[in-house]
Amino acid sequence: QTKGVNYSQRAMSIFEPSEKCAELKAKLVRFFDEHIYPNEARMYAHSTSEHRWSVPEQIWTLQAEAKKQGLWNLFLPLETDKGEYGAGLTNLEYASLCEVMGRVPWAPDIFNCGAPDTGNMEVLARYGSAQQKKKWLEPLLDGRIRSCFAMTEPTVASSDATNMRATIAKDGDEYICNGVKWWTSGACDPRCKFAIFMGVTGGGAAHQKHSMIIVPMDAEGVNVLRPLTVFGYEDAPHGHAEVSFNNVRVPAENMILGEGRGFEIAQGRLGPGRIHHCMRLIGLAERSLELLVQRSLKRHAFGRPIARFGTTLQNIAKSRCEIEQARLLTLKAAYMIDTYGPRKARDLIAMIKVVAPTMAQNIADRAIQVHGGAGVSQDFPLAYFYVIARTLRLADGPDEVHEVTVAKLE
Repeated sequence: QTKGVNYSQRAMSIFEPSEKCAELKAKLVRFFDEHIYPNEARMYAHSTSEHRWSVPEQIWTLQAEAKKQGLWNLFLPLETDKGEYGAGLTNLEYASLCEVMGRVPWAPDIFNCGAPDTGNMEVLARYGSAQQKKKWLEPLLDGRIRSCFAMTEPTVASSDATNMRATIAKDGDEYICNGVKWWTSGACDPRCKFAIFMGVTGGGAAHQKHSMIIVPMDAEGVNVLRPLTVFGYEDAPHGHAEVSFNNVRVPAENMILGEGRGFEIAQGRLGPGRIHHCMRLIGLAERSLELLVQRSLKRHAFGRPIARFGTTLQNIAKSRCEIEQARLLTLKAAYMIDTYGPRKARDLIAMIKVVAPTMAQNIADRAIQVHGGAGVSQDFPLAYFYVIARTLRLADGPDEVHEVTVAKLE
């Protein structure tokens, strides 16, 4: 816990927040001090218990309180839903709120702002039919259900999505889905009621033969094969699953936007989603640095505080510089998405997706070093912070793919 800390007032010093955003951030910070930090130990205990694949009661209680305080569905960008479903914030305004949420990995779910649900809600809000919105989006927005996104496959190099082997075949007034997906985050959650499944629907150009369709998780032929571990962590009850789809029949009305529109949807979905990851990583890095500083002041070695060693001071300075650089790049990317759309901002989205995870990984690593053995234990969140940052150098596209994008646009 780091109650009472200054949540980096530099965060929006150049991009000045609106009065509404500033009020929401103050409420969010208080919520963390009063409800999130005090529950960290309890949530960790549940995630490693025999009941870990059930949803802890605290989640429902905290979600109800978040709704009551108006801290709900903050992520939906103004240009997508015009304030109909969300808080009516721009991506730039949401950035500082998302940063606060990133300080505790399970916290975004409390505000209905966790991945992959945020991306799926944006897809349905932006591209879904009226029927799809009524049946799937509204209960998701209300927090009654959860969802997953089935795209990555175990038998191909999924960094190139054109390698996808899963199929979606039309059969009368239905589609038949076949394939095996993995790293389907959220599929283990008992609240997960549907997947957005991406597969090949036909021939044509490489980026015009894929489609996305809604598949109910209780449909015949859908099987969650196993939860995958991330550096040994299960991330229960959320989980990351390998899922098989064997001749799964779904109504034709579940097709999103139309056949062959999968890549179009994916770019609209993944751009803002990557920015959200980076915003949260900045919050994670801020907390890592705070823990580093606190530990270095409290612990003594060779007759003086660890904070007084030159290497410690250098690491603190490096970390502050790296956070500020990453934050400014993230805010610029958010501004460009708001002003010109995700496509025009794709160079900045790619840049920050490379910069932010590496930055957060390095700062978590420095904090671990200052904590010594405690840093890799369950007594501090730093080992898990490191895992999150390192994993996000792969999730939503590996570093190398984003670097190629930046280089080509240059």
